[in-house]
Amino acid sequence: MNLVIINGPNLNLLGKREISIYGSANFEDFLTTLRLSYTDINISYMQSNHEGEIIDYIHQNGFIADGIILNAGAYTHTSLAIADAISAVTTPVIEVHISNIYKREKIRHHSFIASVCKGSIAGFGLDSYRLAIESFRSKNN
Repeated sequence: MNLVIINGPNLNLLGKREISIYGSANFEDFLTTLRLSYTDINISYMQSNHEGEIIDYIHQNGFIADGIILNAGAYTHTSLAIADAISAVTTPVIEVHISNIYKREKIRHHSFIASVCKGSIAGFGLDSYRLAIESFRSKNN
């Protein structure tokens, strides 16, 4: 199985930014743990602070990967373009968020991408990514 994880803006600062919300772990260390835990799954990863790069990566992988795990960060609440990119591809996408977006500022309560995703997982810290992997894995068993 081939899964792609895409992280959006400011997620390159995990472990440094707003630790009370996002925790103290950096994503690269967590990704290493995921890859060691799921040796039967090829996990590709990219992070970008640029909307167009995220869209390009969805296009590049959206017809060949078995699943995409997307934390679009703040673009979740603003980007019709990312929602359109998800709609344009055949690979299922799971939206993930580290924090519970519904316990945060009201503007974060709406997701432009949720309606075009297979599902959404929020509020379980970095474990949200593992839960998304498990969702894809259970589909194939």
